[in-house]
Amino acid sequence: MVHHKRDTCRGCNQDNLKHFLTLGPTPLANSFLKSKEEFDDEASYPLDVYFCETCSLVQLLDVIDPSVLFRDYIYVTGTSDTIAEHNKNYAATVVDYLKLSSDSQIMEVASNDGSLLKCFQPHGVKTLGIEPAVNIAEIARSNGVETVNEFLNLETAKQVRKSHGSADAVIGNNVMAHVDDTQDFLKGCKYLLKPEGLVIIEAPYLGEFMDRLEYDTVYHEHLCYFSITALLRLCDEVGLSIVRVDHKAVHGGSIRMYAGSREAFPEHAAGVLALAAEEVSKGLTKIDTYIQFASDVQANREAVRSLLLELKEQGKTVAGYGAPAKGNTLLNYCGITTDLLPYTVDKSPMKVGLY
Repeated sequence: MVHHKRDTCRGCNQDNLKHFLTLGPTPLANSFLKSKEEFDDEASYPLDVYFCETCSLVQLLDVIDPSVLFRDYIYVTGTSDTIAEHNKNYAATVVDYLKLSSDSQIMEVASNDGSLLKCFQPHGVKTLGIEPAVNIAEIARSNGVETVNEFLNLETAKQVRKSHGSADAVIGNNVMAHVDDTQDFLKGCKYLLKPEGLVIIEAPYLGEFMDRLEYDTVYHEHLCYFSITALLRLCDEVGLSIVRVDHKAVHGGSIRMYAGSREAFPEHAAGVLALAAEEVSKGLTKIDTYIQFASDVQANREAVRSLLLELKEQGKTVAGYGAPAKGNTLLNYCGITTDLLPYTVDKSPMKVGLY
């Protein structure tokens, strides 16, 4: 089955879910088409966003089979200069914070083409990638990064630990938002840790998503939109404590969470609890905030369409710069066709020539 709908929250397993935003039937954001003949047969799925009134997790309930989304994938981290710089600093921060040495091992889940793990290698740290896309795992191996071709969950974590041992850190960059069974994913990460090890998760931050009206980052791959409040509840469910949270500018505003097992770290850090308290004061735990957001999204759609129509009437030509997945949400939701935007450019050879 390619598509099914959940009836409980991923964060707390409750069914206290309120629907607040509809972006309409939408095709899969990273499934670019090869020819015009494919246009009529392209499948679309509901793109509806919900808020859990129990744990504050914002999420999609329509789930597309991950093997359809990720087994043959078009997004490669290595093409972005911004991400390359981010990765270098990321590796240095983790090495310094955990005092890693040649005895240490880092594992990355959804390690893509191995770009981040390669940044650990100059520090002498052992690395292992866990990447579900067959084509991209192959690219990583050719880049010199040992990679296991699997989706991570508790079951596959047991296999990886048996074959490769445990890790000082298990990193997940922009992957936890893609996972339907979030608790099972975190249990898998935790299972791979050495006793004092940390799960380090980076994900787009709900605070900036709301502040900057980043509705174009909603697509079927992104099942969850995390606040610190929701992460605290999720970690409570699986026996992890959050010891540190960093804010990062990447991907429209992200948070990087460092969490360790309850046995080694009995409590969430005071600084993290303070950040969650700020979210409460900003309204991120109230449905009314999200209803207002949906109204602002509709207004933005009208403004974008008006601007493009106005430019066309003035005889101007508009082109797109970059072909990210979020561009497809924007184009579909705003009803922007080639009448208003004839073409876009992108420097990834995997996208050039596609529709």
